[in-house]
Amino acid sequence: MEPATIIGWVVLLAFVVFVVTALFKMVRVVPQATALIIERLGRYNKTFDPGLHWLFPFVDKVRAGVDLREQVVSFPPQPVITSDNLVVSIDTVIYFQVTEPKSAVYEIANYITGIEQLTVTTLRNVVGSMDLEQTLTSRDQINGQLRGVLDEATGRWGVRVNRVELKSIDPPASVQGAMEQQMRAERDRRATILTAEGVKQSQILTAEGEKQSQILRAEGDAQSQILRAEGEARAILQVFGAIHEGDADPKLLAYQYLQMLPEIANGTASKLWVVPTEFTAALGSIAKGFGGTPGTPGIPAEPTGDDSGDGGTRAGLSAALASSGLQDPGEALAEARRQAEAATADATSSGTRSGMPFDPSVERGQRPQGETHQAPPPPQAQPRTLGEGETPPAPPQP
Repeated sequence: MEPATIIGWVVLLAFVVFVVTALFKMVRVVPQATALIIERLGRYNKTFDPGLHWLFPFVDKVRAGVDLREQVVSFPPQPVITSDNLVVSIDTVIYFQVTEPKSAVYEIANYITGIEQLTVTTLRNVVGSMDLEQTLTSRDQINGQLRGVLDEATGRWGVRVNRVELKSIDPPASVQGAMEQQMRAERDRRATILTAEGVKQSQILTAEGEKQSQILRAEGDAQSQILRAEGEARAILQVFGAIHEGDADPKLLAYQYLQMLPEIANGTASKLWVVPTEFTAALGSIAKGFGGTPGTPGIPAEPTGDDSGDGGTRAGLSAALASSGLQDPGEALAEARRQAEAATADATSSGTRSGMPFDPSVERGQRPQGETHQAPPPPQAQPRTLGEGETPPAPPQP
């Protein structure tokens, strides 16, 4: 092959390579959320947005590609001195976004490094005016101040700072120990206060319960005493009514006195008998039952039957005792009279069988004033024949 032919083929091949390279450089596809800075002959020409774009080969050049998405950068912990001369380590997180790709490329060499250094200086300014307690409890205030300063400073860089967060604030180990002790003491104090409050409330509730129980118990006692008093009053009223309805006479009252004497004398420890003052009148009523005359001293007079004043009382008692369950007063009075008559007959029979001579002094209190009673002649003793060895009885001593 001739040399001219070979040279022709080489030139053709070089032209083809040039054309292919030129075509490759002319076509540029920009992805989404990305911007390309284009320079022509060393000067800024335009910014390519996402999509297909054409370049002049060997004239236009891509200077840089800028990510338009929001970016998160975490900076390492930075030592910061507080107003009370304590060194704390604070690490921050910055959320920012590039809004102007041209300014981000031409206004600052490295906007991420610039944001980091600006964050450190601003953080030392803000935290240096606070003590440790305020630093630990004022994170929102620190974040707001940092964001305001950074957003103002990075605005001319085409960067917008969206958020600034303090990831951690670490005081020295000795301070952490003191804080833990302080927190433990504060919690113990709160626990003691809460325990005291609980004990106080418990005692108050217990006292209230005791007060209510005592009030209810007192009300119950009062009600029971009232009911007991009403029952006793009704019982007294029924007894009083029965006595008035039965028209009890002195004999019945005397018989009741006699029935109460054995109960008074009952008991082994009785050393003294209490005899009522009306006992003499009661004996007078018994004497009248044995044949005494009314009007004699010690013997009450017979009732005159003029009880018109008691009619209203008896009618009221009858109405009050209409629903009572007591025994019929007439039957009770008849039974008492039968018992009194039986006692009188028994006493008369005993006196007759005793064989003792009649003593007028015994009957003196059973007769009216001035009335005398002839003593009955003593019974004549029947003579009897003495047996062998018997001696006549001695005459009675005066």
